[in-house]
Amino acid sequence: MSIELNNTVYREGWGIPLVLVHAFPIDHRMWDDCARAIIRLADAEGMEPFPIWAPDMPGAGSGPIPAPAECGAVAADGAYPEALDRMADAYAALVRGAGYDRAIWVGLSMGGYLVMDVQRLHPDMVAGLAMCDTKADADSAASRANRLRIAETCERDRTVEPVMHFARPQEGDSSVKRSPAFVERFTAWINEQRPEGVAWRERMAAGRPDLNDQLPKVSAPAAVVCGDLDPSSPPEAMRSLARAMTGTRAEVTVVEDCGHFSAYEHPDVVAAALLGLVRRVRAAA
Repeated sequence: MSIELNNTVYREGWGIPLVLVHAFPIDHRMWDDCARAIIRLADAEGMEPFPIWAPDMPGAGSGPIPAPAECGAVAADGAYPEALDRMADAYAALVRGAGYDRAIWVGLSMGGYLVMDVQRLHPDMVAGLAMCDTKADADSAASRANRLRIAETCERDRTVEPVMHFARPQEGDSSVKRSPAFVERFTAWINEQRPEGVAWRERMAAGRPDLNDQLPKVSAPAAVVCGDLDPSSPPEAMRSLARAMTGTRAEVTVVEDCGHFSAYEHPDVVAAALLGLVRRVRAAA
């Protein structure tokens, strides 16, 4: 059995698709403004339209929640150690099913885990790669346990409250994250998630492997993007990630006054960085 994905198509076109993979605990809508900005900038340059997609992860938004048989093994603590691989296969199948043999993969936060696993399992499908506000590390023991506590609470109490902190301003947050508009939008988006879908993504992420060994294997054009105020993927960590991509040149963009959700907080800046990656992929081809 294979995992089914809901795919949002922002634009049809020709050439290599740009696949935008969203963050936790929300869905593809975090890419809406950034995708529109990519289209606007590309049109202004006179670029031929290219496909721009944003599939929902399993259980995100209205995306189907995988059946137990689709998740693979279950660890003793309740994590899903094979689920990230199953999801990466599903994303690859989506691209191939549409008639493409490669894509430009862009992952933000949890989306970066997926993108790096595509690099591991389907390196021939990576025409370009962008890692945004993310990491290649596996969870620490404490982080893994916390994810699984959240998953259990979401499932048991049928609530998304354990992840609502993503919508609440914290000390040192960016101007956007402290704004009433951000709080209102992310509160609404998180409330629209299904508790069992939030739990599935937490169990998947808890079970993922360390993927740092894949960074030197990236040979396609690459980009690294992060907010200067991102507490979980700060600029120094993201620059280190870029330096580890020794098989390519990863262009680094640090977005000012920006937290963890860079593509939502400053969509125009991130769009410009991603369009630069598209240009480099076209030049390499």
